[in-house]
Amino acid sequence: MNMRMSLFMVIRTLINKSLQSLARHIVPNEARVLLYRIIGFRIGSNTFIGKHVSIDITLPSLVKIGDNVGLAANVTILTHRRDLHDYSKSKGYNDYPFIQQPVVIHDNAQIGCGSIILPGVSIGRATIVAAGSVVTKSAPDNCLIAGNPARVIKEYLDVQS
Repeated sequence: MNMRMSLFMVIRTLINKSLQSLARHIVPNEARVLLYRIIGFRIGSNTFIGKHVSIDITLPSLVKIGDNVGLAANVTILTHRRDLHDYSKSKGYNDYPFIQQPVVIHDNAQIGCGSIILPGVSIGRATIVAAGSVVTKSAPDNCLIAGNPARVIKEYLDVQS
């Protein structure tokens, strides 16, 4: 990577972090959604993003949030983690490579307060994530998931209007 590209990435990251900090605290939902879109997240229409939501800005293009989605306050969405599959006490934390995986939240999903969505997870259409859940694997459509790690608690019929 050349020096010019590296400088561009540093500046872009600083701008994104500033925009995200503003978005986390700004009052009107429409302004929060607009700022997250400017950062580069793909966010559908009629989506609500609560205050103090933290969305991983490492690669904004890895996050897709559908239409009519609700993210309650203090939700965290992560798109990267360390690859610890061959963990050894003799290795330092920085010796493990990053894994970057997309997160998709499909239309009409609702994510409860304080939930954490981990990398590589897809939340199904019309699925509800209970408050405080840690979602470590993808969830199907039309269900309620809860817990740490989150699991399906109830499935709903898909009612078309």
